[in-house]
Amino acid sequence: MTADNELQIKDAFQRAQKAHNNKAKLVASLKNRYVKLEDKSEFHEEFLRCMKYAMIIYTREPAVENVIDFVVKFTVSFETPVTEEEEVEDDSDDEGSFLNFLLNFLLESHTASSHAVRFRVCQLINKLLGSLSENAQIDDEICERIHEAMLIRVTDKYPNVRIQAALAMARLQDPNDPECPTIKAYMLLLDNDSNAEVRRAVLSCIAPSAQTLAKIYKRTRDVKDKVRKLAYQVMAEKVHIRALTIAQRVSLLQQGLNDSADSVKEVVKLSLLPAWLRLLQDDVLQLLHRLDVENCADTAVSALHALFSTATNPDDLLQQGAQLDERKLIPVDALTCENVLYWRSLCEFVKAKGDEGEELLEKLLPEPAIFAEYLYSYLKSIPLLTEEQRADMGQLELVMTKEFIGQQLILLVGCLDTTEEGGRKRVLTVLQEMLLLPNTPLSLIGQLVQKLVGILRDDQQRIAVVAEIISDVREPMVPILESENDNEKRKKQVKLAEMKVCIMECKQELEECISHEDFARAAELKESIAQLEERRKCLELEPDHTKEQRVEKSQVSGPECSRILSSVDFMKNDPETLLKCLTMCSELLKQMNINRRICPTITAIIESLILPSVSNANPAVRNMAVVCLGTVALHSKDLANTHLVLLLQITQLDEPKIRISALRALIDQLLLNGLRILQAKPSELLDSDRPVEEEESPVQNILKMLSEFLDSEICELRTETAEGLAKLMYCGRIVSAKLLSRLVLLWYNPVTEEDQRLRHCLGVFLQLYARESRTHQECVEESFLPTMRTLFNAPATSPLSEIDSSNVAELFIELTRPSGLLQPVQGASVHDSLAVRVCNEVLRDPDAPEVRLYCKTLGSLEISNEPGPANQELQQLLTEILQEVKDKYCVRALEKVLNQLKGSSRSKAAAQDTVLTAVDDNASEAVNEDETKPKRARRGNEPSLLILPFISVSSSRIP
Repeated sequence: MTADNELQIKDAFQRAQKAHNNKAKLVASLKNRYVKLEDKSEFHEEFLRCMKYAMIIYTREPAVENVIDFVVKFTVSFETPVTEEEEVEDDSDDEGSFLNFLLNFLLESHTASSHAVRFRVCQLINKLLGSLSENAQIDDEICERIHEAMLIRVTDKYPNVRIQAALAMARLQDPNDPECPTIKAYMLLLDNDSNAEVRRAVLSCIAPSAQTLAKIYKRTRDVKDKVRKLAYQVMAEKVHIRALTIAQRVSLLQQGLNDSADSVKEVVKLSLLPAWLRLLQDDVLQLLHRLDVENCADTAVSALHALFSTATNPDDLLQQGAQLDERKLIPVDALTCENVLYWRSLCEFVKAKGDEGEELLEKLLPEPAIFAEYLYSYLKSIPLLTEEQRADMGQLELVMTKEFIGQQLILLVGCLDTTEEGGRKRVLTVLQEMLLLPNTPLSLIGQLVQKLVGILRDDQQRIAVVAEIISDVREPMVPILESENDNEKRKKQVKLAEMKVCIMECKQELEECISHEDFARAAELKESIAQLEERRKCLELEPDHTKEQRVEKSQVSGPECSRILSSVDFMKNDPETLLKCLTMCSELLKQMNINRRICPTITAIIESLILPSVSNANPAVRNMAVVCLGTVALHSKDLANTHLVLLLQITQLDEPKIRISALRALIDQLLLNGLRILQAKPSELLDSDRPVEEEESPVQNILKMLSEFLDSEICELRTETAEGLAKLMYCGRIVSAKLLSRLVLLWYNPVTEEDQRLRHCLGVFLQLYARESRTHQECVEESFLPTMRTLFNAPATSPLSEIDSSNVAELFIELTRPSGLLQPVQGASVHDSLAVRVCNEVLRDPDAPEVRLYCKTLGSLEISNEPGPANQELQQLLTEILQEVKDKYCVRALEKVLNQLKGSSRSKAAAQDTVLTAVDDNASEAVNEDETKPKRARRGNEPSLLILPFISVSSSRIP
């Protein structure tokens, strides 16, 4: 090759580094020179020599990226469209020779020791394959080699190499092949790769199929919001709504609309929901039908509100799903779960806008009196099923659908304008009548009382109205029997006497016939006697002629009342009635002001309804009675002090559901009044707002009981106890390092792996508790050693033996960091005192196997190196430990801490030599953060989506 040619290639690469140069002209010029050459080997060598300068640079410098793009464009320029047959024949050799030559070189270089070279190799292969047309053809052998090389590189140690390798395999996957190695590699990366950008890269190129859909769906719950966002975008753009189950659709909307990241919410609102609507021809009711609104009404309402917020024309909202007639009502025969939920959601959304939505709300709802009659007529149509009818699933489902529609209509009452007195009174009257209806389902009672109490603005009036309804339900109108007419009695007695005489005469004649052996006549007489006996019995059993009146108990008084009470019981004590009354009472107590004292009316309800129901044989009645008792006890310390023993007994002796209700009531009482109420007399309750230590016997007994509940086999009871203890500790009602240690161990315990509520609750609590104050951090510090000892001493058969103790230690270090406090405190940090505790623990047994972990913990603490007594004491302890400990790892870690205290070395190790760069400009920041910042402590067996490391095919561990 001549010098001019060498300068031409070198000049082309130099000019390609600058963004303002026209790369198309450079490619065309260089291609013309290449085509004219007969011997292309020298060109290949010079081309590779220039390209290698870019391949050894790892950082994403603009000049290097421009060179890479130039190489790709030059290589792809030899590709000829398949339709142009003549050109294919002419240039096929040039295309195949140069493309195959470059790919062969790249494939030979993918195992280079330099991570920069491996990254550039994968990047070039990715760009080359991505730039080729859809009909492009590559030699089968080279294609197979590319596949094998990229499968190796997706397990590379460096995330950027894995990203480019994953992107390069996008065109090599076969979604229809269940054994496709690319698909398997993608799924493995999605599940196990610790780098978020790698997971994002795989999500962007993996093809949705029956095999991969579950993995894509799982990434919507990824720990990184960028991954979650991309997963939702893939779901919106590539996955049909019918490919998802109802549970998956609901979960996507529920988690997406409530995501902690605003970017994820926006994707769900602006991409996923509109995409689903387009697939359903913009039919909102069809979308609601696909979500099964009867079982997920809250999620459906959130989805509707998201759609309403993006609507540009308010009139479109009226036409889409409300289907209102001229009365501004949906005809009763046209009511469905979907259109009534849409109606209710739209009304609530418009009402929340205030004055801005007042005009539209008038188009959506009729006058309160009209709507009240409409609601009353519909609820009256709900049938009351017998036990036999409940066995018929068809009838049961029909009634459940009607109940759901009734619930939505009741909720619409909250959107009515009840400021006008006439409409307000009519609504109140209708609500009271519906509560008195015998066929009103129990599931609607609570909502009816909520709306009734919400319209009544005064507590005293609320109590009076609800108490009157309870009284009418339990003591209905009764029949009063008037005295019989003497003439009617006499006539009845005469008839009975005449029948008796006839029977006696027939019996006498029968005996005579038998004696004369006239058996035919005797048979006739016997039949006549039987008929007369039957008539006599019917006459005796015939009811007396009575006159019934329906009167209320309050209308009966004096001797008449005494006479009626002696024969008729007014109080209805069947389970259905008691449950209905207790539900009304519970809703009333919840709406009452917490500072309102117990009035005589409530006291009467407690004595006549709540307390007797606590011992009822029906579990549902007992449960609701316990709920009422716990709620009413919040209004009176005296009442709470009286019935706390009863609640404590119920938490230990009754059925699980009732025990949980009693436990909630107990926790609420302790949160409100403090632990001293457990032993206080009424006069001692005044200073029960202070946190107490675990020294008093009643307190010890309660904490012991709650601690035992943490080991309960009943999952719900264990979760409720843990949540209650977390609340008590966070509010300062309990100060206990032992209980905190129990909660940490419960969080890590593999037994609770499936209990998502417990894991989430404790995870949030530990972070908030430690950040709240220095006192809380000291409690965490005090619980460190008991927790670690429990783990170290756990027998092999215990689930605790499966917990990674190093993860637990890292958690305690993070929770006690001085920088984590919301309000930093001057002076010695908690880490200083924790270091002293750890040193003393090491000195107890320097040869114990856990000493290594303690030394590692010391090296991770943020210990102050300021001179002082504390510093000198810690140095002395470390010096003593160095004399006792012989393990080299421990010695190095301790010497590092000692040098840090003496100020001779920095407190932290140097950062990594090279900061990895992201695949694209948008991802660079995330990758750099993942590579440089300390990793968050992970919990052993915790059901989160923190990615566990795995061993790759090339034996390189992903960090």
